[in-house]
Amino acid sequence: MSTKLNQLAEFGQSIWLDYISRSLIDSGRLKSMIDQGLRGMTSNPTIFDKAVSSATDYDVSIQQLKEKGKSIFDIYDAITIKDIQDAADTLKPVYEQTRGLDGYVSLEINPKLAYKIEETIQEGMRLHAAVNRPNVMFKVPSTEEGFHATTALIAKGINVNVTLIFSLQQYIKTAKAYLDGMTMLLQRRGNARTVRSVASIFVSRIDTATDDILEAKMGKDTSRNTRLEKLKGTAAVANAAIIYKKYLDTFSSAEFTQLQQTGANVQRVLWGSTSTKNPAYSDIKYVSELIAKGTVNTVPEKTINAFIDHGVVTEALTGDVTEAQRIIDELSTFGIDINTVCENLLEAGVVAFEKSFDSLIQSIETKAKGL
Repeated sequence: MSTKLNQLAEFGQSIWLDYISRSLIDSGRLKSMIDQGLRGMTSNPTIFDKAVSSATDYDVSIQQLKEKGKSIFDIYDAITIKDIQDAADTLKPVYEQTRGLDGYVSLEINPKLAYKIEETIQEGMRLHAAVNRPNVMFKVPSTEEGFHATTALIAKGINVNVTLIFSLQQYIKTAKAYLDGMTMLLQRRGNARTVRSVASIFVSRIDTATDDILEAKMGKDTSRNTRLEKLKGTAAVANAAIIYKKYLDTFSSAEFTQLQQTGANVQRVLWGSTSTKNPAYSDIKYVSELIAKGTVNTVPEKTINAFIDHGVVTEALTGDVTEAQRIIDELSTFGIDINTVCENLLEAGVVAFEKSFDSLIQSIETKAKGL
């Protein structure tokens, strides 16, 4: 079937769904989307919280687990692992057909461990054993502690989705963590061919943050205001373009080529946070403007449907960063440092995921008490 999603896959970019729920799997809707060219999916505490609190899909499972005397955390653990396992099983044909390139589901390691190395490693190992599926990635945030945990998990042969990456510096450290882990795995005579990883670059939040700063800088100078206005909605994709160039350079380097000869796979860049937040922008802005070979874009269902309806498969990022660097430099002339913006977004992102995790646990507790 020739669909927009299949056309993107043929071009070299995989579309994953940024959502998971019990009804999505049980209704056959996930299978239908796979038939249309969907090649993977991701989850996070916010997504699970929405799925649990807004529907009755999990009520029976929660009640049964409660009757068995399970704690609220154990109930959370059981229902999320079950969803991940079933989604992974549904995506297994994609995993097999693409020889391990796609067909993945991602499960977030407890975000409260974001600044704890050993605890993140142990939890990643526990979840890896509990889920017991080859086509699952475990999400680790791109904090300094997360980089160490990523290296350790990759070295143990565990798939990792490094998440909450905003800046070029974070991406460089993410790629290094992966390469270090792969080197250690090979030194231990592990099988590098079966290990996969993605570096999840968060996109739209950068425009939201910089647009607010640009708006605050508006004044009485019409000419200056025009320049500020033109910069709105440009920072996120410019930042992504620069990271994409670094990705191309990193995975064509002599260091990686050596690892590749012994079975190591490329750690693909994944574009995350790609729904359009500003209604003034195209509803498929962060799909159309991020079409690039060798990447993944994880997209909400609404945005996927919009792209299928009116998107065009045309290469957007090529590795030429001339225009992207001009935009970043011009933002700098107005006192907007993209690195500072990204640092603030990382801190806020970790806090937001912690709050979502707490909310998810609270939603399960509320359901358990009410059943």
